[in-house]
Amino acid sequence: MSAESPGARDRIGRLRRSFREWRWQRPFWAGLLTLLAGLPIMYFPYNSLSAGGFTINLSTTAGSASLIIGVLLVILGLTMWFQPVVRVFAGVASILLGLVSLPVSNIGGFLMGFLLALFGGGMSVAWAPGETPSAQPAKGSGAAPTGDEDGDSVPEPAGAGAAPDQESTNGRHRAG
Repeated sequence: MSAESPGARDRIGRLRRSFREWRWQRPFWAGLLTLLAGLPIMYFPYNSLSAGGFTINLSTTAGSASLIIGVLLVILGLTMWFQPVVRVFAGVASILLGLVSLPVSNIGGFLMGFLLALFGGGMSVAWAPGETPSAQPAKGSGAAPTGDEDGDSVPEPAGAGAAPDQESTNGRHRAG
C-alpha cells in the first residue's frame, strides 16, 4: 500500500459520517424504538416461558391480533426511517397500536412493547428536521435587517417598558 491509498480506518470513518448524516435526517431513534416495540408484542403470545420447574403457556385466542399489531409496529418503525415525511402519521399510529396491544397482547408484551411504542411514537411526532449548517446564519455577521425588499423600514415592536411616544407610532400598547 502506498501512503496515498485510503486505509480501512478512512473507509470506516467515511461510513460512520455518512450513517450519521443519514440518521440525522430522519427520526432514527423513534423508528428504532417503534421497531423494537413490535418484537415483544409478537413474541410472547406464541412462546411459553419456563420459570424454574413451571412452564407458563402464554398463547391466547388473540395471537393473530398480536402478530398483526407487532408486524404493523415493525413496519411503522421502518417507515419512520425510510419515509420521514409521514413521521406524524406513523407516530400517532404506533401510539394507537401500543394502546390497542394492552388488552389484546398480554398487557402489551408485558408493558415492554407498549412503553416502547408509546415512546417511539411520541418521539416521531415531536421530531422535526433540522436546518443544514450552511443555511444557518453565522453568528456576529453584522446587524439584523431592518427593512423589507422594497427598502422600507419595518418598525420594531414595542418593548415592555416602551416610552409613551413609541406607543403612538406603532399602534401597540406596552403589553403586546
